Amino acid sequence: EGRVRVSSAKNAVLPIIAGTLLASTPSKLLEIPNLEDVGTICQVIESLGVKITRNKADDEIIFDASTLTATEAPYELVRKMRASFLVMGPLLARKGEAKISMPGGCAIGARPIDLHLKAFEALGAKIEITEDYVYAHAPEGLKGTQIYLDFPSVGATENVIMAASMAEGKTVIENAAEEPEIVDLATFLNAMGANIRGAGTNVIRIEGVPQLHGAIHTVIPDRIEAGTYLIAAAMAGGDVFVENALPEHLKPVVAKLKEAGVTVEEEIDGIRVISTGKGIKAVDIKTLPYPGFPTDMQAQFMAFTTIAEGTSTVTETVFENRFMHCKELNKMGADTQVISNHICKVNGVEKLHAAKTTCPDLRGGAALILAALVGEGQSEINNIYHVERGYENIEGVLNNLGADMTKI
Repeated sequence: EGRVRVSSAKNAVLPIIAGTLLASTPSKLLEIPNLEDVGTICQVIESLGVKITRNKADDEIIFDASTLTATEAPYELVRKMRASFLVMGPLLARKGEAKISMPGGCAIGARPIDLHLKAFEALGAKIEITEDYVYAHAPEGLKGTQIYLDFPSVGATENVIMAASMAEGKTVIENAAEEPEIVDLATFLNAMGANIRGAGTNVIRIEGVPQLHGAIHTVIPDRIEAGTYLIAAAMAGGDVFVENALPEHLKPVVAKLKEAGVTVEEEIDGIRVISTGKGIKAVDIKTLPYPGFPTDMQAQFMAFTTIAEGTSTVTETVFENRFMHCKELNKMGADTQVISNHICKVNGVEKLHAAKTTCPDLRGGAALILAALVGEGQSEINNIYHVERGYENIEGVLNNLGADMTKI
C-alpha cells in the first residue's frame, strides 16, 4: 500500500544522452535516474571527449560536447549495453565518421543493427564491417533522403533522426517507430534547434540544419517502471498510487489489468491500482510495436498470469528469445509451457512458493521479483545487476509499499 513516484524513462534517457553529442554548447538534463545503463552511456560519451558535470542532489547532469574529440567508442563499454550504438548517428552528423564495436546488452534475440546501417548508407555514409566493429564515414557529409524502415525499430528510428538532424536537405523516415521515447528525443533535439516533425507517427520529416546548440530538458516518466509497479500491486494485493505514470503511455497494460478483473483508476497525476491479489482472471497478451502491448512488459505480465484462474497465452512478436524467465518462474511453482520462440502457455496456479532463481535479463529479473513478492517463503534472486540496469532502488521502492526485500 502507498504511493510510488516513477523515475524518468531509461529508454528515453539513453538516446537523449547520445543526442547531446550533436550540440556545440552544453546541455542540461534534469531528473536523470541513477541507473547502471545511464552510467555506461555517460562513460561512452566521456571517452569521446565530452565533459560531464553531475549535480547529484538534483539529479541534474550537464553535458558539454564542445570538446568532442574522438569518434571511436571503446569495446569494453559498448559490449555492456546495446544502446551504446546510438552514438553512431550523432558522431556521423557532427564529425563525419564513427567507429563502434559490435553492441552487447540483454541476450533477448538477434536485434540486428542492419536497419541502422542501411539507413546511414541511404544518407550517404560508407560502411565497413568486421567481426569486431562497424566503421561508418561520410567524407562529403550526410545528405537528406527518403528512408523506409523494414521494421519500426526504435533504435534505428532514433539513430536516423539524430544523423538526419544535421544532414544537408530533407529526410523522410517511413514506417518509423512511434514510441513516446522517440517523441521525447525529437522534443529535445528541436529544443537544440533541429527541425523534426511527425515524431510519434509512422512518418517523420526532418529538415537538416548546419548546427545545433545545447538545451535544458526533463525526460518523460518511465512507462515500463510504472507498469511493473502496477503489476506488483495487482499481484500482491493492496492499494497503490503510481505518481507520474502517464495513462496514455500505458493503455494496453491498463486494459489487460482491467480485463483480468483488477481495479485501475486513471488520474491526472498518475494511476491507482486496487486489488486483493485474488480472483485474477486469465488473459491473453500479444506484444507489438507501440501503441501495442510493450515487449518490455511481457515478462512482468506473464508473472501476473501465473496466479490467474485459467490458461493465458503470451505471444511475443518483437524478439525471438524472450521467454528465458519461464523456467525460472517454474522453479517457483508456476506452470509455464513454452510452445515455440513466440508462444508460451501459462496455466494459472493457486499459489507460488519461494525458490532460488537467477535473473536471465532485465525484464525477466523484474518478473522474478514480482513472483517472489507473492511466493510463500523467502526467495533468493541472483544476477540482479540486470535489474539494476533499468530500475533505480527497486528494493527500497517496494519496501516502502510493504514488501520485505533485502539486497545482499
